[in-house]
Amino acid sequence: MLGGMAVHRMDNVGIVVDDLDAAVAFFTELGMELEGRAQIEGRWADRTVGLDGIRSEIAMMRTPDGHGKLELAKYHAPTAVGADSGDPPPNTLGLHRVMFAVDDIDDTIARLRTHGAELLGDVAQYESIFRLCYLRGPAGIIVALAEQIG
Repeated sequence: MLGGMAVHRMDNVGIVVDDLDAAVAFFTELGMELEGRAQIEGRWADRTVGLDGIRSEIAMMRTPDGHGKLELAKYHAPTAVGADSGDPPPNTLGLHRVMFAVDDIDDTIARLRTHGAELLGDVAQYESIFRLCYLRGPAGIIVALAEQIG
């Protein structure tokens, strides 16, 4: 433990989606790998999450290097609730994005568009170091892409 910290690593980021298969296809197209799928239910799940009668399915996606993971979850019960506004902007309190480093940002955008992704702005260049953009993916997820150019 360093300075009283007990954290060893960040295991994953959880994202609730309305169409699990579409979300898996989107992140697979991005280059992530499906690690596994599982049904989640029972008293332990209810107690962990703080909801009664949980019945959900999760898909664990991992980056090719194995260090980054997304846990995509589809709630069958209780029904998932939506955000107050349909597509909240990136500066909405509590809303965060997931960023991925990619080899070719233009190719990645083109491939993700076939899965419904939409650019929120433009592809912008930060100095001579990165090309960057934000996309909206399945269930309104904001995905940032970064291509190192320098």
